Order: sequence, then C-alpha cells, then structure tokens
Amino acid sequence: MTAAKLTIDPHLLDGILNQTIDTVTASQSQIFEISEHSRQEFQQLRRELELVKQQVIEVIHKSDRTEEYAKLARTRLAEVSKHFQKYSESDIRDAYENANKYQIELSIIRQTEKQLREKRDELERRIGALNDTVQKAESLAGQISVVLNYLNGDLRKINELVQNAQQKQEFGLQIIEAQEEERKRVSREIHDGPAQLMANVLIRSELLEKIFVEKGTEAARVEIKDLRVMVRNSLKEVRRIIYDLRPMALDDLGIVPTLDKYLRNVKESTGIEVELHALGQTRRFPNKMEIAIFRLIQESVSNAVKHSEANLIEVKLEFTQKFISLYIRDDGKGFDMAQPTKSNSFGMMGMRERVELLEGTLKVKSRINFGTSVYIQIPIQD
Repeated sequence: MTAAKLTIDPHLLDGILNQTIDTVTASQSQIFEISEHSRQEFQQLRRELELVKQQVIEVIHKSDRTEEYAKLARTRLAEVSKHFQKYSESDIRDAYENANKYQIELSIIRQTEKQLREKRDELERRIGALNDTVQKAESLAGQISVVLNYLNGDLRKINELVQNAQQKQEFGLQIIEAQEEERKRVSREIHDGPAQLMANVLIRSELLEKIFVEKGTEAARVEIKDLRVMVRNSLKEVRRIIYDLRPMALDDLGIVPTLDKYLRNVKESTGIEVELHALGQTRRFPNKMEIAIFRLIQESVSNAVKHSEANLIEVKLEFTQKFISLYIRDDGKGFDMAQPTKSNSFGMMGMRERVELLEGTLKVKSRINFGTSVYIQIPIQD
C-alpha cells in the first residue's frame, strides 16, 4: 500500500493569505483610528489644561488681593466697633457691610480655586491615561506593520523552493523589524520633538490674544518672543532629524568633514568627549561606500553613547592604497562578550551585514570595566 501524496493548491493558499492580509489591514486601520482619536483628545486636553492652569494663577492672584482688602475691612470694622461712640450709625453699617462683602467674595474665590485645582488634577490624570493609550496603540500598530510586511513579502513566495528557507525567512523578518524600528524611532523623534513643539506653539498662540487683551502690548510682545524661540527650536530639531536620516554634507564634502560635523554634534548633545583622527591620504569614494562607512561609525558611536556610560569615544580612520580601516573605542563599562545583550547583538548583526556587503572584516573586543573597541577593515574597490 503506497501513501497518498499530499498536494496543496497554490490558489487556495493565496486566497487564505489574501483574506488574512485583509483582516490584519482592517485591524491596523482601526488601531490607527483609535490612536489618532486619542491623540486629538490628548491635544485638546492639553490646551484645556493650559487654560485651567492660567485660570488657577489668575484666581490665586485675585484671592491674594481680596485677602488684603478683607484684612483691611476687618481692621476697619474692629476700629469702628471699639470706638463706636466716635462714629455714626452709617459708618458702622458701612464698615460691617464692607467686611462682610469681602469675606463672602473671598469665600467664593477660594471655592472657585478649589474647583479649578480639582479640574486641573483630573485633566492631568486623563492626559496621562490618553498618553498611555497612544503609546500602546502605536506599539501595536508597529507590530502589525511587521506582520503585514511579512505576509506581503516572504509568505507570498511560499511556493518557491529555496535552500535554508527558515533562515531566509528569519533574516527577512529581522530586516523588516529593523525597518519598522527605524520608522518608529523617526516617528517618535518627530512626535516628541517638532510635533510637540508645534502643539505648544498652537497652545501659546491661542493664549496670545487673551494676554494682549488682559495684560497689554508689552506682555504680548514677550509671548511672541517666546513663540519665536519655540519655532526656531522646532526648525533645529527637524534639521537634526533630516541629518540623521541622510547627511547632505556626505554628498558635497565627503566622509571626513561629514563625520567631523556629526561627532561634534554628538559631543555637544551628550557632553561626552569625542575625538576624530584621520590618517593617510583622504579622497572621494563611491557613494555607497561612503554611506556604509558613515553608518558603521554612526552605529558604533550610538551604541557607545547609549550603553557604555563612557567619558571618551575615539574614532580613527586610516586610508591606505588598498584598505580603509575604522577603529572606534570607548572607555566605558564594557560588556561580557560571551553574553551580549539583545540590543548589542542586533546592532552588531546589522554592522556585520554592511561589512560583508563591502567584503570587509569586523572585530569587536570588550571587557567589563575596560570599555569596547570596534575594528573594521574595508578593501578599496577600484
């Protein structure tokens, strides 16, 4: 008796796959709508919170003034009561009514202040909860994007027979995850940087008219000056993000000047001492090679900044007739080479892939409390 051969209809597989993709895509759209709705409500509550905070400040000032008036009225009433024979009945009545009026007004103001403080606290709680919702929705949307890319990519080729299929799929998934992480990083930087600054600009601009009406031209001019600083900071942040994505100076100036600018920015933003040494005759190389060299050094320096707790990072480039050598060393805490962290191993995987594409070699040395060094040698291909 012979076993029946199992056959799979490719069209059936495609139908199942398409249906799965449609379902996941619909779920992604719903999560995106939840995220956007939460983000809009978050911004609205932020604006409302700023207004309530302003009202609290105004009420506190009003309460202080009224307290002074009430104190003076009580003093006046005490004086009239003590020497009532010296004052007319009208004076006594006016003193009593005035003291009572300010006491009632002060009581109302304090009650208003209490209500505003409670409203402010409630708004802050709601903003915190919405922020958590937005972050969770963004994280889930990113995970679904990985799944969709995987379904639309590797699984579409399910009928192709290739060697080491499982390894290829895992490799493809890692690339997709890296892409999504990069997108998420850029999205987060834009959200936390320029988008947040622009939201604050919007809130401040809404307050500007009120400030102009209530406090006059000079106060409005100060507010406009602050707005100008916020917009300038936003523009600076946008330029930094663009530079991280693709340093334009690389096309115009070459690898060494671009690295010098990048490392100076790292030093200014982190406070870590960063040194660059270029040895040998520098010249222009193919665009892909210059980009790869820049990204390799960027990844190494970024890892040192994030994980090493270093005081000094050294970057050396040596140009010879046949090779470009890169040496990146930090004096940080180092790590156990036998047990690298997940972030380190994944970063090293990406670096090794770049080096292998350039037919180069990469060596990493690290010891706990003795820092980490990365050595890369890339052949110059004419």
